[in-house]
Amino acid sequence: MASGILLIDKPAGVTSFQVVRRVRSKLKVKKIGHLGTLDPFATGLLPLCLQEATKLVPYLMPEPKTYRAVVRLGVTTDTQDLTGQVVARSPELPAPEAVGQAARGFVGELQQTPPMYSALHHQGQRLYRLARRGEVVELQPRRVVIYRLTVDEVDLPLVTLTVTCSQGTYIRTLAADLGAALGCGGHLAALRRIAVGPFRVEEALPLGALEELALEEISRRTIPLAHCLPGMKRVSVGPEEARQMRQGRPLMYAADGLAPGEQVQVVTDAGLVAVARVQGRAPQACLSPMRVFAPEG
Repeated sequence: MASGILLIDKPAGVTSFQVVRRVRSKLKVKKIGHLGTLDPFATGLLPLCLQEATKLVPYLMPEPKTYRAVVRLGVTTDTQDLTGQVVARSPELPAPEAVGQAARGFVGELQQTPPMYSALHHQGQRLYRLARRGEVVELQPRRVVIYRLTVDEVDLPLVTLTVTCSQGTYIRTLAADLGAALGCGGHLAALRRIAVGPFRVEEALPLGALEELALEEISRRTIPLAHCLPGMKRVSVGPEEARQMRQGRPLMYAADGLAPGEQVQVVTDAGLVAVARVQGRAPQACLSPMRVFAPEG
């Protein structure tokens, strides 16, 4: 199976790990990584990095993610989502116009406290395991960024949002915080991831179709390494320069338009060679390899 990124549309009721396991079994590949876990109840885009593409995870994980979320106002749960126990109810719901006004307050840089029911570690243990034992840990807020938040529909008690956010943002915490800001509480009732950076769920393969497709068709649906970093500048080199870079040796490069410290993808006609960092300025600039990739084919 060729290296690259396979876009999967995850259904509800399965974990991200179960998706990885099914794809690994189907494709008979050992190295698979994903670009951000989805909770079992959530659906949508789960990009899987196959083989050499696992080396791209550090460059793609920080990409913004876009979700469509349904928030149920008036009901607060201990997990901040529909899977938890109800801990509070409020019969008083806000006026529809108040929802949009409150939502606008969450756009931009925020300090968000992660939920106890999460996979974050505390002293070597997952937080959700501590939460299930009734233990409470004082969590420090973290910086997240909400790049865009639109209120698509208000049909109280349900509110549908589209959210584009930074890595590390918890949409269920956003839902709970929105409910708190409105004075009625709330939790995340449904979630679908529709984009990760340049990748869109419309391009994804439904998990249920995986078993029906031949390996050749799945291979055609896999994004080649050389097209996995569309937001990163490309530098083309010849075969000898590619061999030098794959050996971990820096490459002198005289092209203008590259800034010191910038990361670029080095390519040949045959595919991706390396991700490199620019050192110095043209005509004395050199490309220092950070990650190198085996030749394809």
